[in-house]
Amino acid sequence: MSHDSHTAPRICPLCEATCGLTLTIEGTTVTGARGDRDDIFSRGFICPKGASFGGLDADPDRLRVPLVRGDDGELREAAWGEAFDRIAARMPDLVKAHGPQAVGVVLGNPNVHTMAGSLYPPLLLGALRTRNVFTASTLDQMPKHVSSGLLFGDAHAIPVPDLDRTDHLLLIGANPLESNGSLCTAPDFPGRLKALRRRGGTLTVIDPRRTRTARLADRHVPIRPGADALLLAALAHTLIDEKLADPGPLAEHLEGLDELAAALAGFTPEAVAAACDVDADTITAIARELAAAPTAAVYGRIGSCTVEHGTLASWLVDVLNILTGNLDRPGGALFPLSATARAPRAAEPGTRNAAPGKGFALGRWSSRVSGHPEAKGELPIAALAEEIDTPGEDRIRALVVIAANPVLSAPDGDRLDAALADGLDFMVSVDPYLNETSRRADVVLPPPPPSQSAHFDFAFNSFAVHNQVRYTRAAVPLEDGRMDESEIHARLILAVSGMHGAPPSAVDDLAVDTALARAGAPKELAAGLTGESGPERRLDLMLRLGPYGLTLEQLLAHPHGIDLGPLKPRLTEVLRTRSGRVELLPAPIAADLPRLRRALGDRPAPLVLVGRRHLRSNNSWMHNVGSLTGGSNVCTLQIHPDDAARLGLADGDTARIESSGGGIEAPAEITDTVRSGVVSLPHGWGHSRPGTRMSVAAAHPGANVNQLLDGTLLDPLSGTAVLNAIPVSVTPAH
Repeated sequence: MSHDSHTAPRICPLCEATCGLTLTIEGTTVTGARGDRDDIFSRGFICPKGASFGGLDADPDRLRVPLVRGDDGELREAAWGEAFDRIAARMPDLVKAHGPQAVGVVLGNPNVHTMAGSLYPPLLLGALRTRNVFTASTLDQMPKHVSSGLLFGDAHAIPVPDLDRTDHLLLIGANPLESNGSLCTAPDFPGRLKALRRRGGTLTVIDPRRTRTARLADRHVPIRPGADALLLAALAHTLIDEKLADPGPLAEHLEGLDELAAALAGFTPEAVAAACDVDADTITAIARELAAAPTAAVYGRIGSCTVEHGTLASWLVDVLNILTGNLDRPGGALFPLSATARAPRAAEPGTRNAAPGKGFALGRWSSRVSGHPEAKGELPIAALAEEIDTPGEDRIRALVVIAANPVLSAPDGDRLDAALADGLDFMVSVDPYLNETSRRADVVLPPPPPSQSAHFDFAFNSFAVHNQVRYTRAAVPLEDGRMDESEIHARLILAVSGMHGAPPSAVDDLAVDTALARAGAPKELAAGLTGESGPERRLDLMLRLGPYGLTLEQLLAHPHGIDLGPLKPRLTEVLRTRSGRVELLPAPIAADLPRLRRALGDRPAPLVLVGRRHLRSNNSWMHNVGSLTGGSNVCTLQIHPDDAARLGLADGDTARIESSGGGIEAPAEITDTVRSGVVSLPHGWGHSRPGTRMSVAAAHPGANVNQLLDGTLLDPLSGTAVLNAIPVSVTPAH
């Protein structure tokens, strides 16, 4: 280390694992990153993304000043004041002329990886009063939110597997050795799975690909893609039919157990075997193993979510946890309690049941064109293009896109790209890159690199496998000419709401006053809040009002985090259903089961496509880091040797893939890690459009798998785009 070198702790913002890093800094440049051995959660673990923190932080393609579209139609650099002046001059007038529904808001995956991205978008939506909200959730996790909302009355009450104490873990559609976990925040997921095996536990993986995770398993079941809900229904049926179901103490909190048994009648292992391509004996054995394990947890993720029956599959994951008595008990699936969570609710007076809540409702409004029902206040992002390019009242004329690249991440990017180019009167993008979506904006507001931002994981602490809390301030000072991400968001809110020119602190003050009023706390508490910024004051308030009564000063005194203990049973605290009980067979689920039953008779397509995750990537926004390119992080079409021989493809040949939305080409990678009848392409590629400024990504563009989709195929309950088990044809390219 040189004489001006020093180190600083930083929570990694590059995936859901939230590992602690130790950054090496020379002057104001991050020159290295290693795992923080003193971090109370990650204990020194680091993956290739975290190790590349410095490269991402110093990426020369990151925008440093705003861009504003000139009269000539070209984007040019501008001062911050000019950028916000432009927004203030356009957005309020558009809303006044056409109403709040003329504005759409798109929130991307990186929002939950930054402090500002978690704190400010809700305030922006409140200022705009629009119902046209689209997020990455309908490309990923919305089925889990919907199923949790229907079961527990709270779409955010998502139980996570107690990885460190379970005896039996069943993973379906999940590959945490590549993804590092999702809706299950667990640094060193590989090490935790290996520890499960060392203590004599069992790992079962259900996946059409023999992933790195599957290779670690005691049992790998190569299911036919898209049949997850059928297999899970058969497991639940077997538990009930063989009288292996034993909810234990959960029984007094359940409603609809008898109705559930009737609803699952007919989903026998024999009935689903052909559709799943899993023999009945294997299905029965898995059910019996779950029931016999001292503790067990079932965990499903994106492979079981982004399919036609994604919400049913997500619901059945928790049905299995309930039927085996493993929901809300150590070693099973538990509800984390983060330091900024709302205070726990009391049980119903005189009982152990939760007090009745407001419950969870779907379809409170619908999209304008296709009538898609909202879920959790959001509309399907697959419907964004039609909401812009279809004429009529309340057509989206203005768009605010924050840390999102839907031209690549949503179905039919060609249509959306054309809609953004020709169908909007005004567009604002908050993004560090000029990417395939932000290149269409009239104003681009670039946040600083992560080393120059404070970090707190509001979202991921709610999914953590161990209760803990950590906060890191910016590792280096804000560079001259940069604007803090929180100030960007605050000024944007002021600009769109007609309060342009007010100090950014006014937004945070309003948020503090609102939080105090909702909590019934005295206004005087605001005067005692500490912190160097509005976001820190807001964090301090949330900690004080939270279940542990912590303060910002305590977090600052513990730079490697505070251990809040293992997960504990707390079902009655999280229940918000109208009955105050777990509603096992909610009406929307019951109404959708006949559709699943009809799938028993479907004739499988000869060839279907599934996605895959890369350890050294996180969707489209990390393809511009040179140190993470190459190796396994490539956009190839994985295809089984038997299928390749039948189709006349050799390894490295260019394959032509076609489906309902169009056709793309990609190099063939022949491998028996995919089962026959299945091909696999990764998500987030296709960096070949002109006008971007991502030189590394453009040099390795890959193919946009989502261009194979026309956006019409959705899981009806959640509005999630069907990205897996897509029928395709594959031929040698000419």
